[in-house]
Amino acid sequence: MDAKEIYAKTTRHFLRPVVSLLEDPSVSEVLINGPETIYFERAGKLSHAEGVRFPSEAALMAAARNIAEYAGRSLAHGEHSMDARLPDGSRVHVILPPSSRVGVCISIRKFSQSSLDLDQLVQWGTLSAEAREFLAIVVKLHRNIVIAGGTGSGKTSLLNALSSEISPDERIVVIEDSSELQLTQAHTIYLEGQPSTPDGDPAVTIRDLFVDSLRMRPDRIIVGEVRRGEALDLVQSMISGHSGAMTTVHATTARDAAIRLETLSMMGGVNLPVHVARVQVASAIHLVLQIMRFPDGKRRVHAISECLGLDEQGEYRFQDIYRLQMEAMGEDGQTRGTLEATGAIPSFSDQVGMLGLQPLVKRTRNIFPAPL
Repeated sequence: MDAKEIYAKTTRHFLRPVVSLLEDPSVSEVLINGPETIYFERAGKLSHAEGVRFPSEAALMAAARNIAEYAGRSLAHGEHSMDARLPDGSRVHVILPPSSRVGVCISIRKFSQSSLDLDQLVQWGTLSAEAREFLAIVVKLHRNIVIAGGTGSGKTSLLNALSSEISPDERIVVIEDSSELQLTQAHTIYLEGQPSTPDGDPAVTIRDLFVDSLRMRPDRIIVGEVRRGEALDLVQSMISGHSGAMTTVHATTARDAAIRLETLSMMGGVNLPVHVARVQVASAIHLVLQIMRFPDGKRRVHAISECLGLDEQGEYRFQDIYRLQMEAMGEDGQTRGTLEATGAIPSFSDQVGMLGLQPLVKRTRNIFPAPL
């Protein structure tokens, strides 16, 4: 039995009050708010786990320490939080008292055992069939794509599905703080950031890994989420030949996504004027996909927008290619809507014919008309 199997058994032992939730394939997240209050997410909605509790605060703390030991993280005195993974790949965040007033809090986002594709998102109502074809084509056109949305909106799932359209002939480098993406392409390199260790080993940041990735002859670079100064490296790589990049950001509109990338770029340790950062972001971004979680728990792409650079006042210009048309909520409490084309023609539509992709155009003939 190797070390991973041993830790898997011990972690299961320490987390035994919530093992049934962790093993339930319909549960996507388990939220432990102190030893006596536990919630779980199923189909996008939160429910209280009645009767599920840890024996004591000490038992919950022991579970947190076991996870930390497996992941090589520290929960020593003075540490208030920790990011880690369970042996099955599920993502874990721990926050400790006194920062947490309700005791030890552990949030577990379960690791999906299967890879998503765009067809599944169409079946779930996240995308329309026409928008699915549009996205498949723009991925093959090597457009730079930013997926924006709030926490729990499905950004990573959409990114994973979108990546399934990348050609298997391409070399892909995936960079994440905590590995979640599962690409189907064989030639994929996964890089993961590392915190500093109790032994004094320095942290390995997303920015460090991004610099490394540029020396690895990537055809595509996928960054799970841009949070800090690595945004500057990503933006500059997009405008210097590394096209077809994909990433996610926390933002509620396409314009907010661009502004967030702009702000993060200026946190990159380079004395970059605001106007220069804005010009670079406007040149780098081709498309922003906005995804939302609705009150009934469903995740839907709300808009697919093209960045058209800056206007005369130096503000970002976007045009919606697709926008979600919502219907009135039914008596069953379910939201209904369709992601429909707005009639706008993307500025890169002529590249479909130039690159020989016209045979792929079936539902999107109004967006990608055949060349004369």
